[in-house]
Amino acid sequence: MTQDELKALVGQAALKYVVPGQIVGVGTGSTVNKFIDALASMKDQIPGAVSSSEASTQRLKAWGIPVFDCNSVGELSVYIDGADEIDAQGHMVKGGGAALTREKIVAAQSRQFVCIADESKWVQILGAFPLPVEVIPMATARVMRQFAAMGGVAQIRHKNGQPLVTDNGQHIVDVTGLRIHDPLAFETQVSQWPGVVTVGVFAHQKANVCLLGTASGVKTLTF
Repeated sequence: MTQDELKALVGQAALKYVVPGQIVGVGTGSTVNKFIDALASMKDQIPGAVSSSEASTQRLKAWGIPVFDCNSVGELSVYIDGADEIDAQGHMVKGGGAALTREKIVAAQSRQFVCIADESKWVQILGAFPLPVEVIPMATARVMRQFAAMGGVAQIRHKNGQPLVTDNGQHIVDVTGLRIHDPLAFETQVSQWPGVVTVGVFAHQKANVCLLGTASGVKTLTF
């Protein structure tokens, strides 16, 4: 089964976590795109969605699914999103699609986080995938030095030859060379650094459920 087929499989499987009559939180990325396409089949059963990126908002609206602002709704029953890495405790690295800040906001507003991923994202220790960190541009060089002191190598993410600008008008620093043995403590520490908007470790907002696409079907893991 191809990676694309695995993504479609978990996207479809996530529909059972959508509560009819309630607004659903929707993440960002290629796996989530498969979920959005599947969600279109039950769009008449939900009022709409809260989205974590402009890209997902456009895809939802293209299917005729209304998108609500975070501030106009209360607690969400479920948030469905992918991950770049997920470990056996449900801690994740996210932000490959540069939407980590809005993803963390919507996750914090939701009672349950359902992670949809293919088995290539399953890891023992977080850190092999370059860790995304959204940073206010004037703090970029200092934040990169702080990661260097930890043994990490940080680079500003570029797009079309220019520093990438997030939906929030900030930059992304990607950090390699880290092994994150205590994701909760790491997230807490880096979040305190002046200029860091969001670190892509999701330990405080970890997954409650992971639907993992494997060659033998969808494996459901609960944390």
